[in-house]
Amino acid sequence: MTPRLWLPSAAGPLVLVAHGSRDPRAARANEALAAAVRRLHPRGQVRLSFLDHTGPRPAETLLALEESGERRATLVPLLLTSAYHGRVDIPAALMDARAAGLRMPVSVSDVLGPVGGQTSALLLAALRRRLDAASAAAGVWSSAGPLDGVVLAAAGTRDATARETVSAVAASLSTALGGVPCQVAYASAAAPTGAEAVAALRDAGARRVGVASYFLAPGLLHEAVVTAARSAGAAVVAEPLGGAPELARLVLARTATAREPVCDLVKAA
Repeated sequence: MTPRLWLPSAAGPLVLVAHGSRDPRAARANEALAAAVRRLHPRGQVRLSFLDHTGPRPAETLLALEESGERRATLVPLLLTSAYHGRVDIPAALMDARAAGLRMPVSVSDVLGPVGGQTSALLLAALRRRLDAASAAAGVWSSAGPLDGVVLAAAGTRDATARETVSAVAASLSTALGGVPCQVAYASAAAPTGAEAVAALRDAGARRVGVASYFLAPGLLHEAVVTAARSAGAAVVAEPLGGAPELARLVLARTATAREPVCDLVKAA
């Protein structure tokens, strides 16, 4: 039986905000996550919106909710770091809604990645779920110890603070896997590449390297970093997090951190 979580009615409808992609697989993965959240939160509305490439956009979704009679809403960014999309695009989306006439209060939660230096146990459990599934399919069982090196494959960013949070996830994942070395790799904007990360682990003595995908959805960047890792000898490559049940629980947990952003409070004043 799927456990259900009841959120305070004061939270209003949840508007999940994904990055968006031209790759249709990305929209399907985000829809799978939204569906998983709905199963946990059957009494509330859960809407999915996108910052770019596809619709509906957050402003459109918020305006439609207000028109239907809703009195407030909560935005949950489906983002793994607080880089540009979290710091700039999410507030901009809310300001677009205000400019279009939105009046109801809107709270915004933290992203799904580390907050205040803490990596959620639910995020780590989702990463392990995907890594274990890939390991089992390949005849390797990661939680029992056969993997002796793990690459945490991420999209990449020039934001040093955001990269620090990815490194924090890698360190926490290493601990969760019993001390298996975990090396970050990026698809773009930062080093090392997937191939370089695998090579570094193998140079340090690892012989069975797995790749944990720090992505919510498949796409060009995910393919780039995991293809590079495979070319260097990675034995196991996990799927993106998508609709992992632990991630759905994390989405709901993040609503506890939701607050009205400063830019919105200033405008209201």
